[in-house]
Amino acid sequence: MPLIPFSELKAEFKRVLLKKGCQEDIADTCAQLFTETSCDGIYSHGVNRFPRVVEYIDKGYINLNATPTKVDGMGGFERWDGHLGFGNVNAKLAMDRAVELARTHGLGCVAIRNTNHWMRGGTYGWQAADAGCIGICWTNTQPNMPAWGASDRRIGNNPFIMALPRKEGHVVVDMAMAQFSYGQMEAAALRGDQLPVPGGYDEAGNISCDPVAISKTWRVLPIGFWKGSGMSIVLDLVATVLSGGNSSFRVGQLGGDEYQLSQVCIAIDATGIAGESFLSSAVNEVLADIKDSQRVNPDQEILYPGEKEARTRAQNLAHGIPVEDVVWNKIKSL
Repeated sequence: MPLIPFSELKAEFKRVLLKKGCQEDIADTCAQLFTETSCDGIYSHGVNRFPRVVEYIDKGYINLNATPTKVDGMGGFERWDGHLGFGNVNAKLAMDRAVELARTHGLGCVAIRNTNHWMRGGTYGWQAADAGCIGICWTNTQPNMPAWGASDRRIGNNPFIMALPRKEGHVVVDMAMAQFSYGQMEAAALRGDQLPVPGGYDEAGNISCDPVAISKTWRVLPIGFWKGSGMSIVLDLVATVLSGGNSSFRVGQLGGDEYQLSQVCIAIDATGIAGESFLSSAVNEVLADIKDSQRVNPDQEILYPGEKEARTRAQNLAHGIPVEDVVWNKIKSL
């Protein structure tokens, strides 16, 4: 498995996007976001996902040079249309605007419709935290998960992110409403790995840790069983109502591919509201207490959300980003 330097991986992403007709600034932002996601170890939504994005460009689902525009708003809330631009570029711009609104109002919320898969949702949590804000964001998806008690997929795994700024390392939760995202299962299958805990059902209706078997049925398990199912439904409804865009139900009616999504980005000026001193001390004392927990396995460290990604980022910046041979060859050939 090759280890690709950050700059080389970004250049390769950008090369392909420019070749497809993408303008310079959008190609650079999109390539940067894909590389950062890969560098943080979220390969399923970074380098592994890139060939599918190119496929979506070819199918006409992604409008290469579109930029989002404001539709309307009131106070700290605005509604935007993504015009089917790159999902990660649109989401970055939406969170940028939410942060700007938070500087004025204390809290900013941007709901965006008619956009595409935003890749790693945690990116926009990290972005808000880098700006000294609490970040909250989520997206709906195509119907890719059964509601609790159902066998056919009617709801989305609708990723949800919360982030808190911290000088020593931001606290970031990035989770789909399914036990594992489809990207995570694809990555596990590519490595030939089983899932560490059950993630869904196989074709015989048995609960399974086999990512290949689960992907065949699309019967993934929601987190917390009925709780994750309920959260998925409410997140979808709120994103739909605020953005004026498609629900997961409407996205499903478009066909088997995932586009024209609805998303929400919220920023809260944590530094301005709490003050830097209190914010730092309050977060640090809680994390210190948690990391001092009695370990079930003495050799397994207790990590706070986002700590693993920060360590992976440092390691990959120093040594190169690992890319599966089949994925790297595919990208080089595009």
